[in-house]
Amino acid sequence: MKAARLHAYQQPPRIDDVPEPEAKGPFDIIVRVAGAGVCRTDLHIIAGMMQADLGHPALPYTIGHENAGWVERIGPAVRNVAPGDAVVLHPLATCGECAACRAGNDSHCSNRSFPGLDGSDGGYAVLLKSTARAAVKLAPGTDPALLAPFADAGLTAYHAIKKIAPLAHAGTTVVVIGVGGLGHFGVQLLKVLTPARIVAVDNQPERLDFARSLGADVSIAAGEDGGVRSVLELTDGRGTDIVIDFVGEHGTPESAIRMLRDGGTYSVVGYGGALATTTLEMINRELHILGNKVGTYNELVELMELARQGKVRIEARRYPLDEVADVLREFEAGRIMGRAVLIPDGARP
Repeated sequence: MKAARLHAYQQPPRIDDVPEPEAKGPFDIIVRVAGAGVCRTDLHIIAGMMQADLGHPALPYTIGHENAGWVERIGPAVRNVAPGDAVVLHPLATCGECAACRAGNDSHCSNRSFPGLDGSDGGYAVLLKSTARAAVKLAPGTDPALLAPFADAGLTAYHAIKKIAPLAHAGTTVVVIGVGGLGHFGVQLLKVLTPARIVAVDNQPERLDFARSLGADVSIAAGEDGGVRSVLELTDGRGTDIVIDFVGEHGTPESAIRMLRDGGTYSVVGYGGALATTTLEMINRELHILGNKVGTYNELVELMELARQGKVRIEARRYPLDEVADVLREFEAGRIMGRAVLIPDGARP
């Protein structure tokens, strides 16, 4: 089968012919990939930024961690899905036995693997091996292809918004930095889950228009200061209550701290940069900083129900898997609105 595999850092993945995966474990499932989302994390992996964090995985391997498709084969102990079922896959393969899993906090599973990131093969391929614990079954007849980005971009945004929702009561202002693949989910979810005023900040005018179409109350061009002056003017100099940073690099952490009110909350979703402040500023201003990784399996179930109800939608375009190198270049240049989804040969409607 065809798979897009990373052979060397600083070089795009290339299409290889590889053996089909096998369901060897009792809870293994083989999924025929309908669509695999393109994520900024894929760019970071290719650039070699995450080698140490991922345990220096051996190359080559197939990347792609936002996946949806149809169950092809199952292990003998699988009961929750059957061949032919449409599924979206939680990106982690978890054990179900550790303390974190038993508490429903499976994103922190002690025995997890992360297909497409940690050296185990991901979904930029015709077939993907996952686990029954990762599969969220979709309604019969669902085309799962464009739902793939819900598995990470949508899920991470949902996890972050749920955490700050109790703070985002009526009369508060929430600034969303970056209205790209994650941020466009964030704007919608803030509208669904909170009564807060939503302010979108981005450096691309078309994305600001996009944010307003998704429910943002105000949109602000980032400009040279990252939007700080405009946010302070909008809040009469007080600063915003919450910043959710879907970029996390290129100066956005510094801008976020400067636009916060005293006692405000900085919620970090995007990564790649650094946050520098002093302990005295943290004390005097009583700032709160929240980190966010991907959400849990149960949160993915909740998110897919919101999608089924039409309360959150995805802006995504389909591209053939063979065009992976071109798509990654377009994505890195910021020329793709929303998400890109790679469609392998053999995907069926």
